[in-house]
Amino acid sequence: MATRKRPAGASATARRWTPGEIVELAVAHDLAELEVEAGGLRVRVVRRRAEAAPAAVSAPAPPGALPQPAPVSVAVEPAAGTITLEAPMVGTFYRAPSPDAAPFVNEGDLVKEGQTLCVIEAMKLMNEIEAKVAGRIVKVLAENAQPVEFGQPLFLVEPRK
Repeated sequence: MATRKRPAGASATARRWTPGEIVELAVAHDLAELEVEAGGLRVRVVRRRAEAAPAAVSAPAPPGALPQPAPVSVAVEPAAGTITLEAPMVGTFYRAPSPDAAPFVNEGDLVKEGQTLCVIEAMKLMNEIEAKVAGRIVKVLAENAQPVEFGQPLFLVEPRK
């Protein structure tokens, strides 16, 4: 990331940027990352980029129009009476203990509290993720061998008494 320093002799007063202006600046110039520091406050904007897709021929954008940022994520709405089990850490989600083994759980399976549901690999360590509640797996929300974020929904569970 390039860093631009103030030239010697430039004014010591810093311009006050609003967060919206910083985001607009990053979008307008198609920057993946922009960091602004002023008056002891540092703001960093990091944009996700959409997967490269074949470009369709389109009309040029009107002057002053800003490109739309890539969508961040889609929220999962749990069904009534279900509990969402979320990732307790950042890492890579695995449904099975090894590539050739059967998944720990499948949709429709009954699980006990404390039963291993999946593994999240973080920093080369395999962390077994256990059920926090007994119930039935309604939906597996994460894809095998894909990265997951802290708090990302992994499973929908219908609790059993």
